[in-house]
Order: sequence, then C-alpha cells, then structure tokens
Amino acid sequence: MSNDLYSRFAQSFARHADRVFIEDAGRDWTYRDIARAAGRLAGRLIALGAASGERVLVQTDKSVETLILYIATVRCGAVYLPLNVDYTEAELAYFVGDATPVLAVCRERSLDLFGRIGGKGLAIRTLDQLFADLPEEEAAPVARAPDDIAAILYTSGTTGKPKGAMLTHANLVSNGEVLIDLWRFTPEDRLIHALPIFHVHGLFVAMHCALFSGATVIFMGKFDAAAVIRAMAGATVLMGVPTFYIRLLADPAFTREAGANMRLFVSGSAPLSADIHRAFEDRTGHRVLERYGMTETGMITSNPYDGERRAGFVGPPLPGVLLRIAEFETGRVLQQGEVGIVEVKGPNVFKGYWRMPEKTAAEFRPDGYFITGDMGFIDTDGSVQLVGREKDLIITGGLNVYPAEVEALLDDRPDVAEAAVIGVPHPDFGEAVVAVVQPAGAFDAEAVRVEMRRDLAAFKVPKTILTLDELPRNTMGKIQKKLLRERYADLFAGVAGA
Repeated sequence: MSNDLYSRFAQSFARHADRVFIEDAGRDWTYRDIARAAGRLAGRLIALGAASGERVLVQTDKSVETLILYIATVRCGAVYLPLNVDYTEAELAYFVGDATPVLAVCRERSLDLFGRIGGKGLAIRTLDQLFADLPEEEAAPVARAPDDIAAILYTSGTTGKPKGAMLTHANLVSNGEVLIDLWRFTPEDRLIHALPIFHVHGLFVAMHCALFSGATVIFMGKFDAAAVIRAMAGATVLMGVPTFYIRLLADPAFTREAGANMRLFVSGSAPLSADIHRAFEDRTGHRVLERYGMTETGMITSNPYDGERRAGFVGPPLPGVLLRIAEFETGRVLQQGEVGIVEVKGPNVFKGYWRMPEKTAAEFRPDGYFITGDMGFIDTDGSVQLVGREKDLIITGGLNVYPAEVEALLDDRPDVAEAAVIGVPHPDFGEAVVAVVQPAGAFDAEAVRVEMRRDLAAFKVPKTILTLDELPRNTMGKIQKKLLRERYADLFAGVAGA
C-alpha cells in the first residue's frame, strides 16, 4: 500500500495513462490528461499559499475542474476542504473562521461573500481564475506521512457548531483499496457518477474506486433519471443514494433490458427501504448492494458481492475493520442480537475533530473504538442491521441534518415558544425534515420557512412546520420526539417529489 494518497493516485496515472478516466459531456479525459492538469495546477496552488498541511476550501459546482483541484491539492500536500454549495453566508463564515484556510475556491457569484468573511490572509479565486494560463511545468508531488491529514469534512453537530472530521492519507488509501477488491472493480468498469463531490460518498467512495482501479467515470453534473437510464447501456456500475433508486423505479423506461449491461448497483448515505430493495429486484433482476459508512470512518460495512444481500441489512464489517455493539452509557460490549450503539476501530477511522480535542476524546472509548452514534445489532451471520440513531440524526436525500441546529434557529424567534425537529419517512428523500412548533402568539408557518432559507442550507429547512398547543413531554419535562415521529409517520405517504 502507498504511504500517501497522491502516491496511490500516481500509480494509476502511470499504469492507465492512455485509458479514458473521465467522460464529461462529450469530452474524454485520459488518466494522463488529469495527472498533467493536476500537476500544473499544483504549482499555482503552492504559489497561492497551499503549502503542506494548509487548508484549501472549495465551494464550487460539480465539474471535472473541481476534481482536478482535489487531486492537485493532495499533490501539493495541502488539506482539501469541500463544502456543499447550499451553505449560507453565516455557515460559511463559521467554516472559514474555524478551518483558517489559505485559499478559498468559489463560484463567481460568491466572490464578494468570501471577500466579506475571509479576512486579509485568505486568497480567493474562481475555478476559471485558477485554471487561466497555467504554467507548463508540473509541480513535484509533496510526500506526506500516512497519519497526515488529507481532507477535512465538516459534519453538523448535534449540539453546538459543526465539527471538522480530519481524514488522513492512510484512512482514504486503506478504504479505497478494500472497496475495489470487495466490489470487484477493474479497468473495464464504467461507473455512472451522478453524486455530488463534496462529501465522502461521491468523492472518496465513488471516485477513489474508479481512480484506484483504472476504471472510467461517466461524469454527470447531477442525477437525472432519464440520463442515467440512457447511460446504463454503456456502463457497469451505479453508486447512488436511495432517492436515485426511487426515481429510477418511477420511470417506466427503467426496465430489465435497460439495466442488462450493469453488474452492480450500490446504495448508501441513507437507509434503503425493504420495499424499494424488493421492487428494484422485481424490476431489474438486480439486488442493490447496500453498505454503511459515515464521514468520520468512510465505509464500515458492506453487503457481499457474492452471496445474499439482505433487505434492511448493511452487511458485515469490511476486511480490517473491527465492529462491536455496546451499551451507550457504559460501553459494555453486548452479545450477538442485542441492540446497542455501533462502535468501530480500524485504519478507516478518522484522526479526530479539527481543533476539538475534548470532543474527539469524548467520541472514542479508552480502547480506541469510535462511537458512531448509530444503533443496531449483529445478526447470526455477522451482518449488521441499523435500527435508529442515538442522536436523532435526520438523513434527507443522502444529506445529514441534525435537529439541534434547526431547533436553535426556531427557538430564537419571538413567535416560537419551543420547537422540536424530527425526521419522518418520505417516499422520495428517505426522510423529510419536519418542525413541530409550540407558537408564542401569531405564527405564519410558511413565512417562517421562507425566512429560514436565509440562514440554513436548503436541505436543512423543514419541508413543513406543524403547530401544537403543547409539545408532548415525559415526566422529566423532556420533549418526546419518539411520540412526534409516530404521530406524523404518514405525513408524506405517497407524496413523491414533494
């Protein structure tokens, strides 16, 4: 195994130089093309301050140039920090202040925004500015140690501010190597890539599987069911979130014949319902391979490539990953079949939270196991089933929303006495964010939703705000979210596309 991530990239660039790596709207990029562009761009990044260990913040639309920027950042030894394009100015100001990047790469319309929040030490460029008149000379790769940080990905906090998960070179290399072996990737594969590239699934799982194996990526700016169906005739693999598969099944053009050339459909980032799992097999003859991971760990478990892929189960731990179920409060390890908190240990587990040593320490057991916050159990065959989330995480369309962040915004309003934010089943997004509010006087739910869009990324804004005269509480005065989830479980039944 290579010691650092760019060395692993370089192996593929050399081994597959003349193979097509990216097919993007009619333009083909070979592995040599991408390596050459990244080498030239790395020199510019270094000139802008992207030295070893410095952070490069990236908030751009999905493009091949953004992918090259990622590879160039790794090549010059800097730390890649991708952000969702939906984040608001208030959210971005926090990320800039916390991560202290030397360079922010953004869209044209965000230049003034980053100018306001960046301070004197932040260089700000668009992709066009970065790539204009690149030097012909390629910058030499900067060697990094396995434990050095390669990327920081922010994950919303259940309380307080978002946390920057520090992913090391060893984390990303080890996880990629395991997955290409487990999922049988070869240079002959053609991966349909319709995921965003600002999080683990789209950037590290999908792109690394292709790059490490020498496969070709059919690069799509966003998911479009009709375009994906058309691409399947010349593809072998699709990686997606449950929403992808729901929308494919809603399209009558998605037939057994349409998917006949495909060898693998992978789903992650949110639970795939048993109904969708069965409907997909009935339609296509393929069983979706569901796997389980998180920002802090990359992939943890996977259903088998060969063998039974069970609806509702996420498979056994990946090779080299240790997984156990424990009692959350005490850490006592539980027996097979008992429900508890999922804890993991292995080369995939992150280094800790950026500049949060106390939070990092609180998330690990004394013996080094990371406490995931997910509840589940291990079945008799070693496969894991997840049954809930200890901290009420909502996953909507594959993106994480923590209720505390949304509740804090509502609770600050004078027209809200108290708010509870829950996730309820949604036929399109897996889960929908719903706020249940106890008003303090006159209250206009839709006007509040419009105002919330100024302070929150769109995916975090509640799809609906409900009102109650009084929120349900237990004897200790705690709001009973479980009762609210049960009460509104059918709120979006049959409402596809809402």
